[in-house]
Amino acid sequence: MRSVVHRVAITRARINLGQVVRRVHMNREYFILEKGGIPVAGIMNADEMEDYLDLRDPGLRRQIRRSQEQYRHGKTRDATSFLAELRRAGAKSRR
Repeated sequence: MRSVVHRVAITRARINLGQVVRRVHMNREYFILEKGGIPVAGIMNADEMEDYLDLRDPGLRRQIRRSQEQYRHGKTRDATSFLAELRRAGAKSRR
């Protein structure tokens, strides 16, 4: 699915803020806000923004890179055994 990006004047976005936010949230559309034809800000879904900010974290990027390397080297396990391991660890920590 291709993302839809709209360019809109800040004053127009302000007047229609409820509609803009609804479209961002429901349809995953993006809005570039312009002042005098110059882009100054963007509006995106909060979940996507959190993901974007997470990916800017150098520690998380290193962790993702290590995980990808482990996957390429065949160091994987099935979800059932992984979830069982998490449950055992959780049970031990509650004791």
